[in-house]
Amino acid sequence: MNTNVRLFWILAGFFFFAAALYTGWSILANHNDVEWWFKIEWVGSIGILLSGALAILIAFYLGLVTKSQGGTLPEDRLDANIDDGDAEQGHFSPWSWWPIVLAASAAVVVLGLAIGPWLSFIGAGVLLVALVGWVFEYYRGYFAR
Repeated sequence: MNTNVRLFWILAGFFFFAAALYTGWSILANHNDVEWWFKIEWVGSIGILLSGALAILIAFYLGLVTKSQGGTLPEDRLDANIDDGDAEQGHFSPWSWWPIVLAASAAVVVLGLAIGPWLSFIGAGVLLVALVGWVFEYYRGYFAR
C-alpha cells in the first residue's frame, strides 16, 4: 500500500507539471493578438489540473488507510508469498442463470428509457423477479442449504 501512496503522489506531481506545460504551450502556440488569458485552452488545462487533484485525493486516502491498518500488507513485504495476499472471495454459482436474466432485464430497462417507458416497466418487473431468484436460489431446489 505504501508503494501505491508514493505512486499517486508522483502521479499528482506529474499532472501538475503537465498542466503547467500544457497551459504554457497553449499560450505560445496561439498567435492571435489578444491578451494572454484568452490564449489559454481552458478545458484541457483545468482537466489536467483536476486529474492532479484527484491523484492527491487518492494518495491522501490511501495514506490514511495505510496508517489506520497499523501493519504492513503482504504487497509491501519483500519476503511475502503470493498466497499471503489471498482473501476469501465469496461463494459463486457457476451454474446459475439468474445473473444473465438480471443483466438482460437491466438492459431492457435502459432500452425502455430510450424507446418508451412502457418497456421500462416490463423490464423492471423481470428485473425484480431475477433479483429475487438470484438472492434465493440456494433456498429451494436441488442446491438448497
